[in-house]
Amino acid sequence: MIFRSALITAIALTTACSGDSSQSDKRAAAQKYYRTTNTVIAANDDIISFPALPDLDHSRPSANADRNAYFGDLHVHTTLSFDASAFGTTASPADAYRYAQGEAIKHPGGFEVQLAQPLDFYAVTDHGVLLGLINQAADTSTPVSQYDFAQPYNNINDSVDGGLLDLAKRSKVFSNFVSDVVANLLDGTIDSAVVNDASNAAWIQTVEAADEAYKPGTFTTFAGYEFTSSTEEREALHRNVIFRGTARLPAVPFSRFNSMNPEGLWDWMDGLRQQNIESLAIPHNSNGSNGAMFMFTDWAGNAIDQEYADQRLRNEPLVEITQVKGTSDTHPLLSKNDEWADFEIFPLRTSTRINSDPPGSYVRNAWQRGLSMEEKDGANPYKFGAIGSSDTHTGAASLQEDNYFGKIGSFDSTAEKRGSIPASFLYGTLVKLTANEMVEEVDGNNYLDFSGYKYWGASGIAGVWAEENTREAIYDALRRKETFATSGTRIKVRFFASYAFNNAPLNNPELVRDAYQNGTTMGSTLQADGNHQPTFLTWAVADPNTAQLQRIQIIKGWLKNGQHQEQVYDVACSDGLTVDPQTHRCPDNGAQVDLADCSTTANVGAGELKTLWQDPNFIAGQEAFYYVRVLENPVCRWSTWDALRAGKAPRSDLPVTIQERAWSSPIWYSATDQGNSFVD
Repeated sequence: MIFRSALITAIALTTACSGDSSQSDKRAAAQKYYRTTNTVIAANDDIISFPALPDLDHSRPSANADRNAYFGDLHVHTTLSFDASAFGTTASPADAYRYAQGEAIKHPGGFEVQLAQPLDFYAVTDHGVLLGLINQAADTSTPVSQYDFAQPYNNINDSVDGGLLDLAKRSKVFSNFVSDVVANLLDGTIDSAVVNDASNAAWIQTVEAADEAYKPGTFTTFAGYEFTSSTEEREALHRNVIFRGTARLPAVPFSRFNSMNPEGLWDWMDGLRQQNIESLAIPHNSNGSNGAMFMFTDWAGNAIDQEYADQRLRNEPLVEITQVKGTSDTHPLLSKNDEWADFEIFPLRTSTRINSDPPGSYVRNAWQRGLSMEEKDGANPYKFGAIGSSDTHTGAASLQEDNYFGKIGSFDSTAEKRGSIPASFLYGTLVKLTANEMVEEVDGNNYLDFSGYKYWGASGIAGVWAEENTREAIYDALRRKETFATSGTRIKVRFFASYAFNNAPLNNPELVRDAYQNGTTMGSTLQADGNHQPTFLTWAVADPNTAQLQRIQIIKGWLKNGQHQEQVYDVACSDGLTVDPQTHRCPDNGAQVDLADCSTTANVGAGELKTLWQDPNFIAGQEAFYYVRVLENPVCRWSTWDALRAGKAPRSDLPVTIQERAWSSPIWYSATDQGNSFVD
């Protein structure tokens, strides 16, 4: 993911030797086994109990029947993830929860980081595979640290200086740790109990930190972890698993070591549900899956049937549509008539330099595929809602364009390492001589290109509409898909459909209450009602700390003669502008960015946009989905901020500005489908 083997080899003369050829062969065999074998070790089915949480109901505000917007992050890694530790992260789950509540914590780059405004909910989701094992290998007081395979990992984070020697050492840690563990499992040097015991200890630490930080009514935490799998072709199939409560939980998370097939994860979750342990999984980085995330077949290549669709939706009601490693809404090759499709595209398969094919990799395309599958086979496994999250590996979500500090600690902690400013003579010359493919020449300057960091973004956030800020209310909002995503700002988005809105006054104080009573909200299915045409209510409120809103769009997907169709409709414009009925576009509101200092046009844009809209091309009974995309006025991208602060010109091959945005979960319009619902 960070340095490829060429760079590791090139700097080997100045670092500790990684072992002889037999050790390299052993690692290569273990890596092949890990990538191609479905089960490395058997799943642990033990259940453990945690102390009951104190009753804090007396301190909570009363619930809001009209629901509040809450913002959070359900994809956070700490030092308990082997890769985060390799990157120099020492932040614990407890540190991550302090950060989410607005406290400053130390970044592996040696500086402090702090949110501009606290979040409402947070979940530490460290990798289930090898959870906590690298920490025991690093701590020389543990039995694990005494194994031969653990010796190179002893005390790895006693110092983190971020220099070339340190990065080369850490590249070896990232590259070798999993292979070393698998090799020692295969030859019997270590037993699977060693892995499970470490995972159990780290899991208990994770859950206890979540319970300690949980403040019902004020700040919500969830027990969670990441199921990190991929196909043999390195196609990402990662999911985050979020538990509703913490009274009873599995002793060890189900991981890639237990199955590389996500269907095995769903079977495990279904088994827990039979024991009244409720959870949901959220796929992420579908953009890096090379089409494997949203296929037309199951893992074995069989056509998807209703049983598969029901199990997938039961366990995966949501998808992560945006995060640091790119946005998975849509792709310019898939949405050629969408002027805003080319937004924070990460074109590679996760942890590789291999291109990822767009079909089957992007969320809008998955929703379209779901319509096709339902029409053909009567089963739609892709009726999921949308959230955003960060995938930070420092415990600290980096969400601001003007204060971006990267994702993976010491490797992208500076503008130079991120490739947003030209490389220094030391880095540029040495890396170009030893690993030329890790240097890009742009505009006559050399830029470091360690692993596609230039494509990464200051994203994203999960939004929910819930009655109160508690585990129960927020989890239930996630489960019913009344969710939205943002690219890092706190835009609030509401979306309803109804046959009863008609010309309801938008200033009616009971508007939202009436919408809940007489309409369908995001994440749900609106059943066709004869020839009646639904009306959609869209309502967006700007983040007061970022840019003003420019427009609200509704994106429609449907089928025509079995072929995917889509249309982007602007439905509300800022500054008193109106939508052109022919082009379905708002006029330009004149918002500009001054690249000399990143200042923006004053007094342009809207703090709030709200409208009722009907589809001008509506056909009664035609299966379709609709979702909202809200666009802010443009601001400087993080890479431009980096260049400006360094006194350099922004790279010509990167966008200099960005339009932050929000996406709602869809509303499906259906004449036949009852909605694939799941009730706890």
